[in-house]
Amino acid sequence: MSDIVFEKVRLIDPASGRDEIGRLVVRQGKIVACEDGSVPEGARVIDGAGAVLCPGLVDMRVALGEPGSEYRESVSSGARAAVAGGITTMAVLPNTSPPIDNPALVHLLRVRGEETGMVSIHPYGALTRGCEGGEMAELGLLRNAGAVAFTDGTRAISDAKQMRNLLSYSRFLDAIVVQHPEDPSLAKGACATAGARAVRMGLPQVPAEAEAIMIARDLRLAAMTGARLHFAHVSTAEGLDLIRAAKSRDVRVTCDTAPPYFSMTEDDIGDFRTYAKLSPPLRNNTDRQAVCAALADGTIDAVASDHAPADADDKRLPFAQARAGGTGLVTLLGVTLGAGLPLVDALRLLTSAPAALLGLDAGTLAIGNDADLCLFDPEGSWTVVAGDLPGRAQNTPFDGRNLKGRVLRTFKRGVEVFTADGLAEARS
Repeated sequence: MSDIVFEKVRLIDPASGRDEIGRLVVRQGKIVACEDGSVPEGARVIDGAGAVLCPGLVDMRVALGEPGSEYRESVSSGARAAVAGGITTMAVLPNTSPPIDNPALVHLLRVRGEETGMVSIHPYGALTRGCEGGEMAELGLLRNAGAVAFTDGTRAISDAKQMRNLLSYSRFLDAIVVQHPEDPSLAKGACATAGARAVRMGLPQVPAEAEAIMIARDLRLAAMTGARLHFAHVSTAEGLDLIRAAKSRDVRVTCDTAPPYFSMTEDDIGDFRTYAKLSPPLRNNTDRQAVCAALADGTIDAVASDHAPADADDKRLPFAQARAGGTGLVTLLGVTLGAGLPLVDALRLLTSAPAALLGLDAGTLAIGNDADLCLFDPEGSWTVVAGDLPGRAQNTPFDGRNLKGRVLRTFKRGVEVFTADGLAEARS
């Protein structure tokens, strides 16, 4: 493997706060230098022409179809979609078929990720057997096998006593419990946020307060147990206010959100547009603005794609019956860059912050680290077109949207695994 020298790149390393024009050298898949100097003999030189070179993105919430529903998204197709979006590390949800509730499946997914040569996969372990909310899964064994945290995916733990037990045991393991913050009894059968739009459309509704109700309960349980609690895809002003207040009391709580919740509203449902049927559902503009404010003030700790693949038959149904979820790997960077944050802050939410939350050795440009890199043009624009995206799943809520932030090249351990010229070949 020859050395690679990146010249005239804007080096952004959120972990260290570095943001400057410079050079970076990769040798044997590792970052070895970031200073001026001579070009090593035989090195490949890449002239960045001022493009941003940052750590490969770390996506802390990805659903794949493998095992069990590979027709929606396999590890291989998901990896191709990921690197096209500059993502080199993914934490994948356990609510597959079968669920990731035994150590062998944790090991399998980690190996499948390595086999792609493009991404590192870090599986979540199921909190409960079958992700069904009942009996506790073998958390200790899952942790030893490499599970980065525990969750039941898109299912909230509804029983308060069971949640307390799960938090107590996870504290013993020093592991994070990730909760889908939505009261299941209020959300049952619903597909849209309660309000005038849902009424006009005749859609089953869930009140936005369902999120705050679950967050309020679990914050109390986290305070009781001293456990590490993380809320996924937080989407409401009230929920964020609760988390912000809990942080001020030193409750061990963190949270993430996903791009639809700071860039879309319930109006994007349009004329029963199933690509915009998500879980949690899109909110009103007041909530969207609250999410933007929480990104800016640090209440939200990371941004995750919340990639939820579906095939055509999943979405070609009446809105209430269609499968919830949207793809997000390819659009993660572009939509996040449009959130109005300083570039270093936006990239921190996509790299070093999620890596630190999950305890992963990723998301930095530190010398000696694997050369997982994303080279992108922050002003480069492109249009999202469902049907032309890399990967199998095409159910993007951003279909037709023009985004700024075009990934030019992605590297995994110093190997180029994506180039923009190869976008057409990246589909699978």
